[in-house]
Amino acid sequence: MTAFIIANMAPIMFASLVVVLLLGYPAAFSLGAVGLFYAIIGVQLGQFHPDFLQALPERVYGVMNNDTLLAIPFFTFMGLVLERSGMAEDLLDTIGQLFGTIRGGLAYAVIFVGALLAATTGVVAASVISMGLISLPIMLRYGYDRRVAAGVIAASGTLAQIIPPSLVLIVMADQLGKSVGDMYEGAFIPGLVLAGLYASYAFLVSMIFPKATPGLPKEAIGFREENGDRGLVSLGVLFLASCAFGWLMMRNSTVHGADYVVLSMFCGIIFAFAVAVLNWVIAKLTGFRFLSKMAQQTTFVMVPPLFLIFLVLGTIFIGIATPTEGGAMGAAGALILGAAKRRLSWDLIRQATESTAKLSAFVVFILVGARVFSLTFYGVNGHVWVEHLLTSLPGGQVGFLIFVNVFVFVLAFFLDFFELAFIVIPLLGPAAEHLGIDLIWFGVILGVNMQTSFMHPPFGFALFYLRSVAPKERYTDRVTGKRMDPVTTGQIYWGAVPFVVIQMIMVGLVIAFPSMVMHYKGVQSNIDPSTIKIEVPQIELPPLDFGPPQK
Repeated sequence: MTAFIIANMAPIMFASLVVVLLLGYPAAFSLGAVGLFYAIIGVQLGQFHPDFLQALPERVYGVMNNDTLLAIPFFTFMGLVLERSGMAEDLLDTIGQLFGTIRGGLAYAVIFVGALLAATTGVVAASVISMGLISLPIMLRYGYDRRVAAGVIAASGTLAQIIPPSLVLIVMADQLGKSVGDMYEGAFIPGLVLAGLYASYAFLVSMIFPKATPGLPKEAIGFREENGDRGLVSLGVLFLASCAFGWLMMRNSTVHGADYVVLSMFCGIIFAFAVAVLNWVIAKLTGFRFLSKMAQQTTFVMVPPLFLIFLVLGTIFIGIATPTEGGAMGAAGALILGAAKRRLSWDLIRQATESTAKLSAFVVFILVGARVFSLTFYGVNGHVWVEHLLTSLPGGQVGFLIFVNVFVFVLAFFLDFFELAFIVIPLLGPAAEHLGIDLIWFGVILGVNMQTSFMHPPFGFALFYLRSVAPKERYTDRVTGKRMDPVTTGQIYWGAVPFVVIQMIMVGLVIAFPSMVMHYKGVQSNIDPSTIKIEVPQIELPPLDFGPPQK
C-alpha cells in the first residue's frame, strides 16, 4: 500500500484537491491544507527530507515581491472609481440615444459600452452591476425580452475578462512567465471580435424575433436640433474627419497591429475633442454651432474613456510604461475624471479602496495557497506526471488544445477564474511549451474559455451580480408608472446560454486563426539569416619599427 501511495502521490494529491474544492471549502485554504497534508505524509513515508518545507517562506516572499501583481490593485481601483463616478451612466444614455429607433439599439448600446468599460475598468463585477442598474430598467421599460436583456448585460460585462486591461490576463501572463504587455496586445483583437459576435447575435435576434428587441419610440429620443433633426450627419462627418486625421498622423509610422490602432485612435480623439471644444466656445460667444447637439454630446462623453484607454493601453503597447505603471496612471486618470465630473468624494474613494483591498487580499491568499500546494506537488514530480499525461494525448497540438479547453470548460462550472489561473495554468503551461505552442496564444485561448466561468449556470458570478441588482418582485416603473413583472433567476440563466455558446465558438476561432493573437510578435523579417554575409575588409598595417635591439 505504501509503495502504491508513493508511486501515485501526484494523481492522489490532485484528486484530493478537487474533492476538497467541490465540498465548498475556500480555494486558498484548500490549496494550503492539501499541500501541507501531503507534505507531512511525504516526510513520514520518507519521500521528502524533514527540512523540505523550509523552501516555503522563500516562495511566499516571492509572491509578495512580484511587481507584476501590483497592477491588480491599480486596475481594480481604477475600475471601481470609474464605475462610481457615473461614466457608465453617461455612456449608456448617450449611446442608447445614438442608436435611437433601430431594433435592438439598446442591446447594441450595452455591448458597445460593455467593451468600452472593459477597456477602461478591467473589472467584471463593476461592469455588470453598473450596466444592470442603469440599462436593465430601460430595456424592460421599452419591452425587451427579459432573457435577451439579461444575457446581453451579463455577457457584455464579461468582456472585461478578455479585453485589456483584464485582471485575468495579468495573472495568466504571470503564471505562464510571459510579458503582460504581450498578453494584452495578443488579446486585443480577439476581445473586439468577441464583442462583434455578441452584436451579431443581437442582430439575429432582432431579425428573427423583432418583438424581443424593439427600438426606442421617437418621443424617447433626445439631443434634437430646433428643426427636429437628430444631427447624425454632423456626427458622421466628425467621425470620418477624426479617422482621416488619425490616419494622416500615423501614415508614415512603423508601428503595427494593436499599437497602430491605439495610437491612431488617440490622434483621432484629440482632433474630435478639439473640434467639439471649439464648437462649444463659438456657441457660447456667438450662438452659432457647426456641430449638432448629438455630435457634441457624443464627443464629450466618449473622449474621457477613450483617452483613458490610451493612457493605460497605449503607454503599455508602445513600451513607455510597464503594466504596473500603466495601472498607476489609469488609477490617477480615473480620479481626475471623477473630479472633473464633480462626483469625486471621500466616501467614494473609501469604498473603492476597501473593495480593492478585499480583492487584492483574496488574490494574494489564493496565490500563497497555490505556492504551498505547488511546492509539494512539484516535490512529488506532479508536474512531470501532468506533462506526460497531456503530451501523450492523440492529435498532437490540436488534440491537446481540445482536451485542455474541454477540461477548463468543465472546471469553470465550479471554480472562478482566479482559482483556475492559479491552480490549473501552472500545470498546463509546461506541457503546452513542450508541444511547441506559443504561450501567449495559449493564454489568450484559455482567457476566452475562462470567461465562461462567469456565465455558467448555476455558479456564474456575472449571473449572481446581475441577480443582485435585477428586480426580484413586481415594481412600478418610475417613468411610465406601469406595473412591471420581475426578472426571474431562470430567465437570467436561459439568457446566458447563447452567450456561453458564442464564447466557445470564439475559442474555436482563436485556435483556427492564430494570427488574431500572433500579431503581437510584430512584422517578421523577410531576410533569410543564412544568406547574410559579413565581409571584413583587410586592413594592411605598416611594419612596426622597434629600433635597434637593446644591448
